[in-house]
Amino acid sequence: MSGYGPFDDFTLAAISLAIVLSAIISLIGTSARKRSIYLGEARAADLAEMTGILDPKQLLAAFGPPDMGRVWRTVTLLDVRRARQPQGWLMSSDLVDYGCVLVAVLAFFISHPLMYGALLVALAIQVGGWVVATRLPR
Repeated sequence: MSGYGPFDDFTLAAISLAIVLSAIISLIGTSARKRSIYLGEARAADLAEMTGILDPKQLLAAFGPPDMGRVWRTVTLLDVRRARQPQGWLMSSDLVDYGCVLVAVLAFFISHPLMYGALLVALAIQVGGWVVATRLPR
């Protein structure tokens, strides 16, 4: 990938490892957010990350007002899936994370120029998810 033989495998391994670790961290966070929504304890940060809705006013428009404890108890995972925007797919989609892990693992076994491109796309998706997550409401 770098053009200099001894460093090609190192670069590939470093990018693949970064993608796998990022996806695992994202999957753990997503499962915790899904659990809180499933238990009826969804907070604004949970809904914002799962849907990609970054504006609190749009969040209120999509799910209605929270109860007195600032928790949405009536929101289901299906409601979250219906309200999901592209940023939500980047931050908290299991399919996207599993796809990135698959590309990272396949990059170890398949040596093709398109695989390097797919690996860089998977890296861009993971980095994009983290960048969007920095804009979440607290």
